[in-house]
Amino acid sequence: MPEFDSPPTHSPPRKRPIKLNTLVTLMLSTVIALVLFSVHLIYFFQIGAMTRMQLEDKAMAVARTLADSPEIQRAVLQPPGTLPIQPIAQEIQQSNNLLFVVVTNMQGIRYSHLNPELVGQHFIGDDIEPALRGHENVSVNKGALVKALRVFTPIYNAQHQQIGVVVIGISLSAVTDQINQSRWSVLWTILIGALVGALGTLILVRVLKRILFGLEPHEISTLFEQRQAILNSVKEGVVAVDDQGAVTLVNQTAQKLLNAEIATSAISAERIYDASVINAHLQDVLQSGRPRRDEELNVNGHVLLSNTVPVRSQGRIIGAVCTFRDKTEISQLMQRLSGMVNYVDALRERSHEFMNKLHVILGLLHMKNYAQVEAYVLKTANNYQTEIGSLVQKIKSPVIAGFLLSKINRASDRGHHLTISDASFLPDSGNEQQMAVLITVIGNLVENALDALGSQTEGEIHVMLHYQNGWLACEVSDDGPGIDPEVLPTIFDKGFSTKGDDRGVGLFLLKQQTESLGGDVSVESEPGVYTQFLVQLPWDGGNQTA
Repeated sequence: MPEFDSPPTHSPPRKRPIKLNTLVTLMLSTVIALVLFSVHLIYFFQIGAMTRMQLEDKAMAVARTLADSPEIQRAVLQPPGTLPIQPIAQEIQQSNNLLFVVVTNMQGIRYSHLNPELVGQHFIGDDIEPALRGHENVSVNKGALVKALRVFTPIYNAQHQQIGVVVIGISLSAVTDQINQSRWSVLWTILIGALVGALGTLILVRVLKRILFGLEPHEISTLFEQRQAILNSVKEGVVAVDDQGAVTLVNQTAQKLLNAEIATSAISAERIYDASVINAHLQDVLQSGRPRRDEELNVNGHVLLSNTVPVRSQGRIIGAVCTFRDKTEISQLMQRLSGMVNYVDALRERSHEFMNKLHVILGLLHMKNYAQVEAYVLKTANNYQTEIGSLVQKIKSPVIAGFLLSKINRASDRGHHLTISDASFLPDSGNEQQMAVLITVIGNLVENALDALGSQTEGEIHVMLHYQNGWLACEVSDDGPGIDPEVLPTIFDKGFSTKGDDRGVGLFLLKQQTESLGGDVSVESEPGVYTQFLVQLPWDGGNQTA
């Protein structure tokens, strides 16, 4: 049966994101349409009652005006037709577009009507009864003419005695026409409102595009995600504030270095770093506008290397940014590199020395002086076993071993002897921070010992490294002039030194880094006899044994 390749499957095409102007236009247009429709719907159902009330108020006002007219009041007291009420009523009816204007006496006899033949006849309808009893009322009824909206108001004389009634009639068809006309005016209002809303939407879209630099919503969200990913992936801590000093950004590295528990991105500066030097630097840069670069800060036991710069927009300072990194990491890298360089230098020196020994052996072989060749080889092997072989067996870390070899050669060059105790044992550690601190300890203590020995000849420096149960004891002693007991308590203070200005940093860093790991440092000295430093460090040496 022939086999056919299955048709390739294609992933569904990605939907094109809606543009900002389209999205805003659709949203605002929908809102405007819903608002206008709701308003029109409410007004549509209320317009009938509102229009009828307006017509009732108009008719009531006309009726009250007629009731207060002295001519009407005098005429009602006379028999119908005696005084001219009919012309006045017709004029009022025509000028106000009314169906009829009727004036009656207290017996309900008409003094005026649209049809002159009905003057002098009784008013048709029981809805006049409340008015005859002195109460204004409104009703819908049919008399001699069509069904109409009728308004009644009593007539009083100067003694406030009721003498008649004024009735105003408005055709219901006129009421309906007025309601329809009002509804059409509402429709025009809606159309004008929609036009104004469309123009406002267009202006708003253009303003938003200008504020957002022409970016679309999906582009803004992508840039924000990229920004957050970049800020949280860099090893430098980043803290940003606005022109008022309120924190607007703290990345994860900064939270870790400042020991801040951040729940939201916008929180007060005091909650992140209470009165710390970071805050002081940011405030200073905000006020002065001058950047502060490559400054060392001590924050929460960390020595940070910081850079603080102002953020400007159109020549105006709108905030400040402080970036910082733990200087310990930089020091670790530099010290590890220094240890490797020293190790390579030591190997290079031993390589030259080994070549020289080979040349000696070759010369003795050419001279066929085999007895001296044997003696020379045995002596060289013993020296190697004593100096290098024993060191490599005791010091398992190649970095520390190379570092110690370099210090042995440096001491030898200055006419002194540096020996490693036979009881020493140092397993290798994968903890970079511990390695860096140990290099700082050995380097500073050996250099201080060499400086103390000075021009003294054949000085002795003794180093012992002893590991047991996760702790490393490092002992460095010399037979130099010792330390004056009066200054012994202050030798670890920053800036203290007996060697001149711009010194007094080595022992301070030694103590600071040792204690940062949970270790301890102590010193004993007897002037003219010896000086001995003892440093205890936690050491991740695993299960290695000597």
